[in-house]
Parts: sequence; structure tokens; C-alpha cells
Amino acid sequence: MPTKLTKEEERLQIYRFRRWGPYLGERQWATVREDYSHDGDAWSDFPFEHSRSRTYRWGEDGLAGVSDNRQFVCMSMALWNEKDDILKEKAFGLTNSQGNHGEDVKDLYYYLDNTPSHSYMKYLYKYPQGKFPYQQLVDENAKRTRLEDEYEITDTDMFKDNKYFDVVFEMAKGDDEPEELYFRITAYNRSKEVAPLHILPHLVLRNTWAWGSEESKISKPKVSQHDDFTVKVEHEKFGTKYFVFAPAPGATENSPDVKPKLLFTENETNTKRLYDQPNKHKYVKDAFHDYVIDHDEEAVNPEKFGTKTAAWFAFDENGGVQPGDYVTLRYKFSKSPEEIDEYEFDQVFARRQDEADAFYWKVSPLPMSDELRQVQRQSFAGLLWTKQFYNFVHHYWSGGDPNTPKPPENRANGRNEDWKHLYINDVLSLPDKWEYPFFAAWDTAFHCVPFAMIDPYFAKNQIDLLLREWYQHPNGQIPAYEWNFSDVNPPVHAWSAYRIFKIERKMYGKEDIDFLERVFHKLLLNFSWWVNRKDANGNNVFEGGFLGLDNIGVFNRSEQLPTGGHLEQADSTGWMAFFCLQMLNISLELAKTRPVYENIASKFFEHFILISDAMSYRGAREGETGETESSLWDEKDQFYYDAISYGKGHSQSLPVRSLVGLIPLYASLTLEPEILERFPGFKKRVDWFINNVKPIAERNIASMETRGVGERLLLALVNKDRLLAILDKMLNEDEFLSPYGIRSLSKYHKDHPFEMEVNGEKYFVGYLPGESDSGMFGGNSNWRGPIWFPVNFLLVEALQRFYLYYGPELKVECPKGSGDYLNLAQCAQEIQHRLMHLFIPDEDGIRACNGPNEMVNKDPYFKDYVPFYEYFDADTGRGLGASHQCGWTAVVAKWIHDNGVSCRIPKTPRTPRTPRSSVFLHNSTHPKQFDEEEEDSNEKIKQYYPKSGPFPGRLQRRKSGKSLLNLTVNALDLDYDESTHHSNVSAARRTSDYGKGTSLKDELEELVPTNSRGSIDSNAAVDDELLSQIKSAFQKYKLKEDEDPNDVSGDEFETRHRD
Repeated sequence: MPTKLTKEEERLQIYRFRRWGPYLGERQWATVREDYSHDGDAWSDFPFEHSRSRTYRWGEDGLAGVSDNRQFVCMSMALWNEKDDILKEKAFGLTNSQGNHGEDVKDLYYYLDNTPSHSYMKYLYKYPQGKFPYQQLVDENAKRTRLEDEYEITDTDMFKDNKYFDVVFEMAKGDDEPEELYFRITAYNRSKEVAPLHILPHLVLRNTWAWGSEESKISKPKVSQHDDFTVKVEHEKFGTKYFVFAPAPGATENSPDVKPKLLFTENETNTKRLYDQPNKHKYVKDAFHDYVIDHDEEAVNPEKFGTKTAAWFAFDENGGVQPGDYVTLRYKFSKSPEEIDEYEFDQVFARRQDEADAFYWKVSPLPMSDELRQVQRQSFAGLLWTKQFYNFVHHYWSGGDPNTPKPPENRANGRNEDWKHLYINDVLSLPDKWEYPFFAAWDTAFHCVPFAMIDPYFAKNQIDLLLREWYQHPNGQIPAYEWNFSDVNPPVHAWSAYRIFKIERKMYGKEDIDFLERVFHKLLLNFSWWVNRKDANGNNVFEGGFLGLDNIGVFNRSEQLPTGGHLEQADSTGWMAFFCLQMLNISLELAKTRPVYENIASKFFEHFILISDAMSYRGAREGETGETESSLWDEKDQFYYDAISYGKGHSQSLPVRSLVGLIPLYASLTLEPEILERFPGFKKRVDWFINNVKPIAERNIASMETRGVGERLLLALVNKDRLLAILDKMLNEDEFLSPYGIRSLSKYHKDHPFEMEVNGEKYFVGYLPGESDSGMFGGNSNWRGPIWFPVNFLLVEALQRFYLYYGPELKVECPKGSGDYLNLAQCAQEIQHRLMHLFIPDEDGIRACNGPNEMVNKDPYFKDYVPFYEYFDADTGRGLGASHQCGWTAVVAKWIHDNGVSCRIPKTPRTPRTPRSSVFLHNSTHPKQFDEEEEDSNEKIKQYYPKSGPFPGRLQRRKSGKSLLNLTVNALDLDYDESTHHSNVSAARRTSDYGKGTSLKDELEELVPTNSRGSIDSNAAVDDELLSQIKSAFQKYKLKEDEDPNDVSGDEFETRHRD
């Protein structure tokens, strides 16, 4: 029987639950969208220093931001510690030219939880109590070379002696009303000293009225004061809403409540401050900075209305928040101005978190360690937090808005001038909302894998959008990213679409054939673009430029070669072969119910064979099966290399051992015997091709005479000999195999760098396990050694596909020189485990991704937070690049789902079979399995009940004096007159008796059961159905113990085409 839907799954079926979410940006300044310069220098045209004073054209940003799916109404928080010169209302970081390794965010924050419907969200910001070191971070990084590490805020004294606040932001949606939004901010003073803190929840109406565009036709929205605790929000899209605040409990048990001071201004540019020109509006965007910090009483609107508002809560009495104590804010965005019932309010958060726990257990119903489950949960959280509303209309961006001056000629140095059709206003999955606050096409394809596990609808939507006519170019090209939409990214979207389809089928039992057919048509256009534009000589050997691998080559692969000629790329050709096979997969899937696609499957079968032959046997004579002069395969080195083609069959190989030579492994596919029997037209065409183009077929179709395991047929760029030759290097720890995955460049080049001199200039490629030593492609990424998740993900899948054909009998030494021989599925599992080890503490409590930093590894207020970096040092595992690359690095969630149960502790030896080892990860040195009696014991099973992680939603928090009074009124069943009398008394005594926790508090303890101020995350009543699911998971896993030890989990083992 199908399991009952969780509450979260029910919400995902109602579109209105998706309207509000973390769609606000984290950095709108210095984006290409906001760049109106003549030279395209986006970093200089809109710097950080302008961002608090200058109105954005295309979006908004903020800390812990929430908005509707068009960013009309934007909510965030701002902080002040009485030391900073400005409010902390957005994350700060270095520009590309300021950082010794490119742009880099310097604030410290973590995405802790989120659900696909955004019914519950949790975010942590670490706010220093000392003056934020803006200039110090700029100056110290300027002193450093590209050979040195970046200077981070954790290298300063900002967190010394715990002199900071942990500011936890949470949002929950109402039980049945998706547009009732509840917010809670809890700030913990981690130091041993009292410290002041000011918290200002913001609501900003995006400026849509000033430009004269279509959005300007909407009547101008407005915020105004409704009463002392409530802001009225009027917007044509949403009608009338209310931003309602509860008084905050004081900074101590005996402090009076803190009432908000409601501030109002306009979301308009302060031209006086920026350009020394008179302001067009009396009240401007940066007014709250001037009012709160500089005490400028005239900065805000005394009439209490505008298009931007904030509620100022000042916790400064008796010095502020006491050592080790906390303060809490509660507020809501609602259709009703009713005051907040703080007890029921907190219960909403508890219910949403319980529902989140149940949902995520169902995603991975496996007896795995808490550590791995928390890594998976936080990876999903980061993936969901990095959604953003992305707004870009080329017509207005390039030519100017009707109500604004025309941009300079040759706008932004001609950037993106060929993409005039772009009209984007969607919620998109971004790589990183600070360092990469824009969509990146090939990143998106990988984001969709973990998204498909938790929200297949959104995953499909992302692929759909990239292929719609207002994104995809009329010529078929998919836009890359805003810095240059014309850059060429790897063609991974057919793979992603089919992957989404398979994951949804496996996890949710739904086959969305309509989605597959819809995107297939657009992917045909993209395939044609590749064939027509990137095969210079029409010989099925492809170019493509840098293809997302930035500095991997000896030359900049996106520019003309200094040698002359053109570059024939092993990776580009491998990618196209991979593209072919994915299109073949999709066409056969569609042909199961729509026979017309059987013919197109034959086309992709033949095209793959021609690409395969061109890559390895171009120019071969009949019967010749060895390397040819034009081949990209180097017979001596037993590896694929790029080559410079000078024409007339003359080419020069570039022997750099990099991912370029591993990517051909991606292009592999097993055809099940049932397929050939089910589709006689396809089988007839395959047989014709084999019989009539026999020399090519024999060279490129593995074992035409002898089928593989299960009578499978293998289509692959590499035959068995070449596969083993490549794996000999890939699984060698002195070459590609790192303790943390597969390197992007072989360690061989550490002692054997590749050098080449052209016209007196030397070009050099050496092994760099960490950050780049050059400014190529901005200098903020490096493909000459580090570990990158997307390419590792596809290598793992490739090994699994080869296993399907060769079976458990084919074994290779892994690692080379170890004496351990594994089948290819076990090799894939070993690589997955090594990648998971980046995030799991070793026996000394060190997470490799954190590097050697003692504070983030050992401090109890840091050690449980997992950062998901863009890439990782191949030797140490230290996280590098963008620090919140929660998109493609989140594919670790899929590996944890597939193989987390068997993952061993980092830096411990692999054993031939380690069943259920991760269940006991860190629990004991001698793990013991549950016996039957223990498995039936609820108490034993409960230890695997979902846990919410840091700052659980059930953490008890103080209530305000006003809330305590309301509870008393309800508990004693007072009538209207009595309750009104007591409310009036409370208002008069807000700063005295009730706010100080007098005997009323003692009385309430008898009326309402309370819990300690510690975590009460252990559910009072364990959900019986969820407990049953956990028991079932244990029983299923126990049954697997007796199965074939060669059995390894992974979706590629579910590839058999089914009816």
C-alpha cells in the first residue's frame, strides 16, 4: 500500500504554498543586471557603498530574506551593535579585484533548515559585538598574493572570547493558510559580557513605479502605521495585509517588554549623499541608518507611511543582553491585524518543524548516523535557501526604461547584445546567492538532482524554463549566465531531465511522460545548435571553449589559440557523445507509449557511433582498430588529450592529464535485451547499421558477438582495454584519486608540469590542489587539481553503468597499489564515501571541509554547522571558492541517500564489507547490531527518530508580559469587561509588573505546563506511523545483510526499461 502523504507533501500539491519563500537576493549590488556603465565593469558601477542608498532596478536584497515570487513585498532583518557605522542589513564581501582569489563574501551565516514549500525555514547569522572589520578585510586581502589563502572574518578577532551574537531567524507558514507568515528571531549573547543589540525587521516594497515599464502600471503600493504594533501593507497584487509585531520579552527575566518603534521612509535613491544632487524625495532608502545610528529625527517620515518600513527593537537597557542569555522577537505577515498569541505562535513553529522532520525522514528512510542525516538535511536547506526571484528584461536593460535616461551607446561594452529575446521574471535555483547571484545553466542541471528528491515539480520547472522561448535562443543555444549568456556550458540538460524523470518515478511512483516529451523537443534544437556551431570541420569532433572548466587547459580555451589552428577537445566531444546517449535514452522511454519516437532513437544511436569513431579512429582504414594520427586517444600514455588541429590531418596533442581525459567515460549506455525485442523498428535499424557499416560498428560497440551481463549491449566511447587504462590512473592516489574524491588534474603534474613555449611566451600547467595562482576567468575558481562535485557525480554514474555491463567479475585494484580489488560498482561507492568524508567529522572531530580552523571544528557553537563550498582542496579537503555553493555540492544528499548507511568514519581503512557501519558512526568503537528484540524495542528505534539539528523549533523561549497576561485571561475564563480591565492595566504597567516577571509568572506555571529553557526537541508524543516506518526501514535493511555483498545502491542500477 502507498504510504500516507506527509503534511509537507500535501502542501506541495497546493501552488499557493509556493508563493512566499526565500526568494529575496543576498547581493543585488554589482550584478550585471544593475550595471549601467559603458564598459561593463559591474563591480565598480554599483559598489557595496552605494547599496544602502541607491534604489535597485531589478531586485532587492537583505539578510535572511523572504519575499513573494515576484519580489513585490520583501522582508528581511537588520542588526546594530552600537559599534558599526551602518546597520548590518546585508552581507558584505570583496569584489573580484579586491580579493586575492576573486569575489568573496565575508559575513558568517548558515542555512540550517528549509522545506520545499518553505513552510518552515531556519537561518543563522553570527553577528560580531565589535565593530565589523569592513576595511580590515579589504586591506588584508589586498596584501595577499594568489599563492596565499584568503583572509576571512574568522582570521580576525571578531569571534574571540565568543564576543558575538548567534542570531537565529525562523519563518513558518500557517496551518491551513499559506499566506499567513510567522517570523521569529532569537539572538543569543555567546560572550561573558553584557552587550547591546538592536534588531530591525524590515519590509520593503520593490520599486516598480519609477521606471515606466509594464510593472509600473500597477498602482504604487504603500505601507502605513495601523497602530503601535502593526503596519498596514497595501499592494494591488495582494490587497491589504498587516505586518504585526508582539512586544519582545526584555533582555532578562526581570526586564520590561521591549516595544517596537515603527519607522517609515521611501524606497528611493539618496542622490544628495551619492552625487551631491538634490533629492527628488524627502525620505530616502538609507533613512533608517541615519535615524538609528546618527539620531537624525528628520530622516524618517513622521506621518508614518512610505514604501519601506522597519520595526526597531532596542535591547540596550542595563547594558543590553546579559552574558549567555537571549532575546526573542515574534511578528507575522497576515491578512488580519489581530495581536499575536505568543503561545499558539510558538506552537506553529513546533508543528512545522515536526512536519519537516517527518518529511525528511520519508525522503531517506534509512538507519544512518545523525551526522550524515544532518549533512543531508543542511544540504537540502542550502539548496532551498538559494532560490531567488531573478528579474531581467533585455529590452529595458539594453535600451533603457521609458522614465529614465538612455544608457550609453555600446551598452556594457556590448555584453549580451545577441540575447534580445530574454524576458526573465522567475524564481530560479542559483549557484550561490552572494558570489553567483544569477542562474548558471549547467549548475542548474545538477541542482535538479537533489531537488527531484524533495520537489520534483520545481526540478522539472527549472529545466522547462531554460528551454522556453524567452530563455533559449532561437538558434537553440541555452543561455549560460549573465556575465556572458553566449558562453558555452556542457550539454547536461538532457541528462538532468531524464535523471529527474527517473528519480520521480523511483521515489514518488510517477512517470511524467509529458514533461519528458516537452523538453525533448527543445533539446533537439539545442543538439542541432551544437552540431551546427561547434563542429568546425563537420567531422564529429567538437569544440566548445572552456566548457565550465575554466582554467583546466594550458591555454584559455575560450580565446583564439596563440599557436594558430583550432582546438579539438576531448571533453567537448565526450560531452556530445554523452548528449547523444541521453537523447537516445529519452526517445526510447517516450517510444514505450508514443511509437513515433522509435525512429528518432535510431538517429541518436547512429550519431553516437559516428562521434565515437571520430574521437578514436578518425582517418582509420578498413579493419584498423588502433590509434590514428588524428585520434584524441594517446596510445602511449593510454589517455585522452585535447589536440591542436592545423588542418590537412596535422594535429598536435596536448598531454595534460585532466578531467578532459576522464569525461569520455560519461558517454556510456547499456541497452537491455528487452528494448531490442520491444522496438523491432529500432532493432532492425541497429542490425542494419552493424551489418552495413561493420568496420565502424565493430570498433565502437562493445561485444557485438558476446553480450554483457543480462544480455546487455554496451554503447561507450571506451572499450574494455581503454576503460581499464583510464581507471589505472583515475584510481591511483598518486594521480587522480584523492582522499576526498577524484581530482580535476592528476597529481602526476606536481612533479611533471606541462610546459609549452609559443612565440617566446611560456605556458604552464602544474598541479594546484587548492586555489588558482592566476587571474584566468576571474581567478575565483581552479580546475587544476581540486575536487568538484558535478564531474565526480557523473564519473560515479559512469562506473555504475559499466558495472551493469561487465558485472561483478570485472575487478580493478582500488586504490592502485593497495592490493584491494573491487568491482566497478564498489569503486563507485568508494568514491562516494570519500566525497561524503568532506563533511563528516573524523575521530578527532575535524570536518575536512572546515580546514584546520580549531574554532569551527571544535567550538560547540560552530561545530554542527556544515558549509557547502564550491570546490575542495584535493589534498586536505578544505572548502574553497564560494562558501554557500549549495546547488551542485548538494548532490551529496543523493549519495547519502544511496550509500550513506555503509559510509565509514573518515581516515579509517576500508574493510571488504562494512554493513550498517554508519548507523553506529561515532557511537562506539565496537558497534553491535540490533537483535530481533532490540529492533522491536521502541526505545532503541527512537534514537533514529528525526532530529531537527541546531536550534530546534521546540526550544523554549520567554514570553512577553503582554502575552502572559493574555494567557491568564484565557486560562481564568475572564469575561470581556474583566479582560479589558486587565489589558488596560497591562498597557499602563507594560514597563513594570507584568514585564518584570512578577507573581503572575508563578501563577502561569500552574496554569500552563512549561519546559526548561534547554532543547525539548524530543517529541512528547512520537508519531506512531513514523515510528512504524523507521521499524520497517530497519527490517528491510537487515534483510539486505544476507544478500550479495557485491550489491551496491544507486539509481543507475534501476535503469532497466520497464513497462
